[in-house]
Amino acid sequence: MRTRSARNSSALGLGSGLLLLSSAALVFSGGCVPKAQPEPGGTEPKAAASAPALALAPSAVLAPGSARLGALAPDFELADLDGKRVKLSSFRGKVVVLEWFNPNCPFVKASHTKGSLVDTALRQERSGVVWLGINSAASGRQGYGVAANREGQQQFKLTHPILLDENGQVGHAYGAARTPHMYVIDKGGSLVYRGAIDNSPDGEGESPQGGKLRNYVDAALADLAAGRPVTTPETEAYGCSVKYQN
Repeated sequence: MRTRSARNSSALGLGSGLLLLSSAALVFSGGCVPKAQPEPGGTEPKAAASAPALALAPSAVLAPGSARLGALAPDFELADLDGKRVKLSSFRGKVVVLEWFNPNCPFVKASHTKGSLVDTALRQERSGVVWLGINSAASGRQGYGVAANREGQQQFKLTHPILLDENGQVGHAYGAARTPHMYVIDKGGSLVYRGAIDNSPDGEGESPQGGKLRNYVDAALADLAAGRPVTTPETEAYGCSVKYQN
């Protein structure tokens, strides 16, 4: 017959073993605690309030080269020269033009003072098109910063916002390689044109390829307004290289 001390020792050993097994299970489960049991009366206990997740701007998760013709244009949110946040998807239901911009690029200057960009944005804005300039120049590179872009905005008499993409994520997502580099997005949010503003690679509109000046953005917008597919959905952009981070 077992003595009381022996039974106590066995119980103690069993309890220690269970404690060790419980601790091990807690470690291998990543430190998670079991789900709380229902409170008396059959009601579930209230879950503890969790900390709110950080709301990341869409531009923080854009993948390089994610823009595809015929597909939804990657959404983004950038600040304009006054610090106001502008989100692409807020314009859903309207046609949007994106113009990669650098106020100090000779091709941008030529197109905005002599060539096809002199009045295209203003004309199209009057017809309801949303026009957004985007500058992906990094710190220390040509055309960087609020002051330079505000000066360019005034010099070229621009009425549309210029958005700053200093880390280049939006530019890389869209594959923007030149300034100017143009993108047209239809009312449904799909990318329907990307490429040059026109067929005059000097930017001045005076030496068009083929002898006749063609504004590709105007043509794409006319196709959309007429309810037909864009005739020329892609061309090769010309101009300065976008001044991304090294």
